[in-house]
Amino acid sequence: MTKVLQIQYGCSSTSPAIRLNQAFIETGIESKILVLYPERNEDQHVLVMGKKGRLHSRINNWVESYLTKNMLTNYGKFSYPVLGSDVSEMKEVREADVIYVHWILNGFLNIQSLEKLAQLQKPIIFVMHDMWAITGGCHHSFDCNKYTSQCQNCKFFNKNKVKDLSYKGFNKKQLFYSKYQNLYFVSPSKWLFDCAQKSVLLSSKPLFHIPNIIGKTLFKPFSRKVARQILNLDSKKYIIAFGAMAITSPYKGWEYLKLALNTLYKAGNREIEVVVFGSGPNSKISESIPFKTKFLGFVDNEYTMSIIYNAANVFVAPSLADNLPYTILESLSCGTCVTAFNVGGIPELITHKKNGYLAEYKNSEDLANGIAYCLKEKITGYRLMEYDPVTILNEHQELIKSVLD
Repeated sequence: MTKVLQIQYGCSSTSPAIRLNQAFIETGIESKILVLYPERNEDQHVLVMGKKGRLHSRINNWVESYLTKNMLTNYGKFSYPVLGSDVSEMKEVREADVIYVHWILNGFLNIQSLEKLAQLQKPIIFVMHDMWAITGGCHHSFDCNKYTSQCQNCKFFNKNKVKDLSYKGFNKKQLFYSKYQNLYFVSPSKWLFDCAQKSVLLSSKPLFHIPNIIGKTLFKPFSRKVARQILNLDSKKYIIAFGAMAITSPYKGWEYLKLALNTLYKAGNREIEVVVFGSGPNSKISESIPFKTKFLGFVDNEYTMSIIYNAANVFVAPSLADNLPYTILESLSCGTCVTAFNVGGIPELITHKKNGYLAEYKNSEDLANGIAYCLKEKITGYRLMEYDPVTILNEHQELIKSVLD
């Protein structure tokens, strides 16, 4: 039996690693996950690093914060890992036939840690959940394409310095990637796959496109009336759902949604209530929009997420940079349409005016038009055929077979 080990920073029940792990186990593949921090109840398939690994993480994050203290945060996250844990001697790592590497930053693994894994000569499959693997350190490059040739003089640092952290990070990855032939890369979206093909870093590495997997059992349509009763929501209002852990994130586009909601109100759309998950009560949100707002707090539970999507008439994802958002895939699977900007991997999930609405990038008026259109036309969401879990799992099985051969 093939043994797979997946490595992931945390262990949220909604993380791609957990979902892929469950799918592997259900199909007979022996799969486990190694995490730095557990975020769920004990699970025999989840291995948790000890205190030493978490100490390394805290020290690394302090050093990274010092190195990037003058960084411009309006471009998002930049990671330059300094310290990391050596997991190559662990029994489960040694016994694995294939190793999947997911999101492993914030002091879990660094380039040296990854090199220790590569030296075991096992196939290492990197699942790219953002652009970090192909850049000098940023997680989304927005309109910058320096990653296609050489990251340097990065806009994150605004110092007009060629050999900055992005230059150093880029060169570290280039040296690492070039030394090992057992490294493989998977992109969940066609958009990131295309970006990766343009990157100098992956010019000679095997690259695959396999979407994120989602289970069939929880994310499916059920009675909107019942869902609203559970959440204590008005059965007569139009419910607009929005998810954000931090509205200040440069990726989430809150400012554009705020303008869109105000536009809807001025246009006479008054029977609307906004549901926000991921954030607790936030006066900055509630006082800046004209609709009643219900905050559901941080939700790390697939059952609750399914109820939220089923209660809503439309889910809005005003992301300014995104790969293949699980929230959109989940909402569509529950039969709730999605309005979002036409950016990144989002257009791969939404067929315009069929299962949702693709608004012009950074156009808040068109975002408002999309919400109004979905409500007026009573658009029903649905998941596109290429995101069928069985199909995706088969692609992973074929990938594993090919890298082992």
